[in-house]
Amino acid sequence: MTDKSDLAIDQLLALRTSAGRLQERFSGVFSTETIERFLYHSYDEFATRAAVVQCLPLLAERFAVQRLTALARVEGRSDDHRPIVLFLCVHNAGRSQMALGFFEYLAGDAAIAWSGGSEPASQINPAAIEAMAERGIDISREFPKPWTDEVVRAADVIVTMGCGDACPIFPGKRYEDWTVDDPADLDLADVRVIRDDIERRVRTLIGEIVAVPS
Repeated sequence: MTDKSDLAIDQLLALRTSAGRLQERFSGVFSTETIERFLYHSYDEFATRAAVVQCLPLLAERFAVQRLTALARVEGRSDDHRPIVLFLCVHNAGRSQMALGFFEYLAGDAAIAWSGGSEPASQINPAAIEAMAERGIDISREFPKPWTDEVVRAADVIVTMGCGDACPIFPGKRYEDWTVDDPADLDLADVRVIRDDIERRVRTLIGEIVAVPS
């Protein structure tokens, strides 16, 4: 884990601020030590491949929120009973991010969705961002990230897209393997085809697992 003494002062201050917000959010659920451990470990996940260093503390905080929420569900510390769907692909830069975007847009607060990759890229595919923007969905603030044990264990439904043997298998989960082309290096016209395929699949999944008001 990152040695705090090795961090630049601006990064250290930003992480301390993030830790304070996390402690407020998870007060009574996790100890300060657990929160800081997840925050700094999340920071390490991005430190070697982040395109913009200034964004690292915020990315780490957002990832830590996801991981701590998952851990709380797994350990029975907190559970609002909404289904959790996890979308997985290789780089978490195209397919799984578009699926996440559609799911959150269409399901709203009726369910929780996360995404991850076996080999996370350094940024979201620009063509995927543009294709989703055409549908009024902004995925530009998302970021490629790995999946973690607690996130997989917390999910009720795990949708895999091309990660093969690298995709995690846990008993008691509903698994779906979607055969969807990788949009990497494709032009916008081809990405639109993939986007529309993913949208159809997400709509079907939502109809099966959540009750969404019409």
